[in-house]
Amino acid sequence: MKQVWHLQNNRSIFRLKLPLHITARCTPNKYLHYQQITVIVSSVLPKKINCFGCYNGVWVTDFGSAVGLASALRESLIQVAFARNALIGKNEKNELMYNYLTSSAFKQRIEAIVEAFTSMKEDLDSEKRAMEKIWSKREAQITRVVKNTAGMYGDMQGIIGSSLPEIKLLQLPGDEEE
Repeated sequence: MKQVWHLQNNRSIFRLKLPLHITARCTPNKYLHYQQITVIVSSVLPKKINCFGCYNGVWVTDFGSAVGLASALRESLIQVAFARNALIGKNEKNELMYNYLTSSAFKQRIEAIVEAFTSMKEDLDSEKRAMEKIWSKREAQITRVVKNTAGMYGDMQGIIGSSLPEIKLLQLPGDEEE
């Protein structure tokens, strides 16, 4: 990226009635040098411009504002360069991504991920069934122990009678003796 600067100390450059005089004088170089910005520094500016401004596509400035304008334009060119660099290869990257997404390698990778999830789900379901079986077996064992304990307590209560201490957990709800 280029900036072309033209220094002019001629008081009559902007007094011409044809404003295209500046553009006609600078734009051939603009296309020849492929610059992005053309700047004329002059002691005399167009009537509508105080310190600096854009005049028919060409930046014009006085000598006192030239450094400030140069800094601002430089920063602008840097930002444009960053934006252009970000776009470099965008189409190639899009094409590479499309080619990858439609390739057998991508398909195989997705299949491997799905197979791993399916296997994990099957293992979880299998473990769940096994645990439910274990819990069911354990629940039946506990039920038998409680049932046999209650039966044994009932047998002993039948033999000993009311002198056997009462166990609240083996009583029916609302069947409390006072």
